[in-house]
Amino acid sequence: MIRRSVIFDVGRVLFDWDLRHLFAKLIDNKDELEWFVTHVVTPEWHFQHDAGRPLADMLPERKAQFPGYDALIDAYAARFNETIPGPIAGSLELVERLDAARVPLFAITNFGHEFWEIFRPTQPIFDRFCDIIVSGTEKLMKPDPAIFALAIERFGIDPAGALFVDDNGANVAAAEAAGIAGHRFEHAAALEADLVARSYLPR
Repeated sequence: MIRRSVIFDVGRVLFDWDLRHLFAKLIDNKDELEWFVTHVVTPEWHFQHDAGRPLADMLPERKAQFPGYDALIDAYAARFNETIPGPIAGSLELVERLDAARVPLFAITNFGHEFWEIFRPTQPIFDRFCDIIVSGTEKLMKPDPAIFALAIERFGIDPAGALFVDDNGANVAAAEAAGIAGHRFEHAAALEADLVARSYLPR
């Protein structure tokens, strides 16, 4: 059993994510952009893929609901990596420091299976992780307690010695209910201070 470990969320903890990063390139009018990401390709609709629904089912259904937007809906699938413009400032450096300190690293991410398959190979930082649970692959999403139970079992960790880092308070609360300490992520400086205080990183 792994006694001490750190478990990361991915989106908005390690990497920035927002549908607007892609669609601002394709829709010039700001009002139209906001309408599109709140009615057509929305976070809530996107989360269906995070939950395990295949794109092959989602895309034709959405096109039928919003005729005339086929090209933009196809861009969501074809250019998803452009919704992730880069890392959150300071976060990947903390991963590197934890790895250098030989702290076992894991991740639990709400991420579509098909999108993870195209995003993961672009980011060598994940080579530092022992294992990553992807919601779309498992068809389990945070904050479902089952995904944390799965993580404890699959990762082989002692939950009492683990720290879970996520920007979503409900996810942090679910981890804490599973016996894992939580850190509500706001920025890397606060996380660094917490990692030092908890002795995951040296002072």
